[in-house]
Amino acid sequence: MHCTALSPALSSPSPAAGHAANMAVLPESRRLTLLLMAACFLLQALSAHAITRHYKFNVVMRNMTRLCSTKPILTVNGKFPGPTLYAREGDNVLVKVVNHVAHNVTIHWHGVRQIRTGWYDGPAYITQCPIQPGSSFLYNFTITGQRGTLLWHAHINWLRATVHGAIVILPKLGVPYPFPAPHKEAVIVLGEWWKEDTETVINQAMQLGVGPNISDSHTINGHPGPLSECASSQDGFKLSVENGRTYMLRIINAALNDDLFFKVAGHELTVVEVDAVYTKPFKTDTLLITPGQTTNVLVRANQGAGRYLLSVSPFMDAPVQVDNKTGTATLHYANTVSSSMASLTLVKPPPQNATHIVSKFTDSLRSLNSKEYPANVPQTVDHSLLLTVGVGVNPCPSCINGTRVVGTINNVTFIMPSTPILQAHYYNIPGVFTEDFPATPLHKFNYTGSGPKNLQTMNGTRVYRLPYNASVQVVLQDTGIISPESHPIHLHGFNFFVVGKGVGNYNPRTSPSTFNLIDPIERNTIGVPTGGWTAIRFRSDNPGVWFMHCHFEVHTSWGLKMAFVVDNGKRPSETLIPPPKDLPQC
Repeated sequence: MHCTALSPALSSPSPAAGHAANMAVLPESRRLTLLLMAACFLLQALSAHAITRHYKFNVVMRNMTRLCSTKPILTVNGKFPGPTLYAREGDNVLVKVVNHVAHNVTIHWHGVRQIRTGWYDGPAYITQCPIQPGSSFLYNFTITGQRGTLLWHAHINWLRATVHGAIVILPKLGVPYPFPAPHKEAVIVLGEWWKEDTETVINQAMQLGVGPNISDSHTINGHPGPLSECASSQDGFKLSVENGRTYMLRIINAALNDDLFFKVAGHELTVVEVDAVYTKPFKTDTLLITPGQTTNVLVRANQGAGRYLLSVSPFMDAPVQVDNKTGTATLHYANTVSSSMASLTLVKPPPQNATHIVSKFTDSLRSLNSKEYPANVPQTVDHSLLLTVGVGVNPCPSCINGTRVVGTINNVTFIMPSTPILQAHYYNIPGVFTEDFPATPLHKFNYTGSGPKNLQTMNGTRVYRLPYNASVQVVLQDTGIISPESHPIHLHGFNFFVVGKGVGNYNPRTSPSTFNLIDPIERNTIGVPTGGWTAIRFRSDNPGVWFMHCHFEVHTSWGLKMAFVVDNGKRPSETLIPPPKDLPQC
């Protein structure tokens, strides 16, 4: 039934026309029309009101076998990857997380704006104490002004290696996609797999002061795939398609430490959305997705019968060791006679250091910037920050070399507090954090060169305070200390516009002339290029405490992180809500 199909002449009777006494004297066709209209009005009224969706996440241990090796892993509801959370734009989402394991746990709803609901954002010791073993916490948030693909994951230690899953936000009822509707959709979660326990991996590395062991494989929907060690041709994720149909793939990089290329043998990909923001569509055969990013693509099933390989492989254009294993899956055409006997069309992954492919892909991303989905880029700047992101070296008498590699932003290595910063901010608890995070590097040097002689950093739980609704520009500058390297930087609580990027050092006099202030891509996680810089802009319209950190988990563990404290506005609608009664205690 389509309400718009009703005749305009029949769309304006008074509500009294629906009364039974009046209906009885109307001709049958007239009564049927009015009944249809009433049903339509009811449907429209229902669609205008969001609903509350309830989920229960039981965090439990499960034995999983990959690469001929079995180990216990943390899961949600026994699944790896975890269950997909479905909602519509405007819905209220309630997720009860119950901790049945011996580890402390939190869940972060990566990319969800959490307007005024920072208590439910999830990063441990930033917005909440962890959910302790045997305890639970009810996350309660509303999907406001967002539609597309995001992800959820644990946000404490390295637990997100296996505790993660997709968030699918559908448009409001009756609102179409701004592109041709696909025949079907599929969620594809990219990840990493260690044969070892990941908590042991990072704990040993931190004790020794060195980098952690790399993963043993990349995965697609939890599986290394049919070409991996110990696998058969039937192993791994399978995507079934019908010839002539178009499919939308919702692709998520849930890996801990690797930027990832994604390809489908013999098929072109049309990018239509990243990080739950619609884009100007463009075609490519290779995606680049950093940890924490999502990309939606349309795939036209226009090849002959058979099987076609999906591949996920690492990107690293710096002298840094990464897992070079290619994870695989298969796309199957429905008219293939026998899937086990069908020919498999292979795909060659890009070179690991294919910077030119990455640059071409990222340069192609543009916000849709339509009437329905405008790009509201701040045209002026109230707060301008230049943040160097990289590593340093601090003394560590108990470490192997007497030193420890640390992460740093503006030469500050972030120290996690024992009291969550949001609680300290809300209740004015002294001694938890300081508001002296530097807006620019305290010591100027050739950032993308070899760095200063003294590589030691300052330790501190420092935040940068912002007034409500200020326009903010942050230039993220990579450094060459030890080695230049790309960094996927994620900002909680906000989307931002990527207004510029470049190679080398940012120049405040000349670099802004290259900015795109019309239709830059909008997202929540951005890869700062190796030996280069990225400029982002956002409006501080969300009161609370908001984490910003590298989404390479190793760098977060090392301290490459900071937080913004955003003040309340003047109205109740611009004020952080009070904390929930069941907020976990430390």
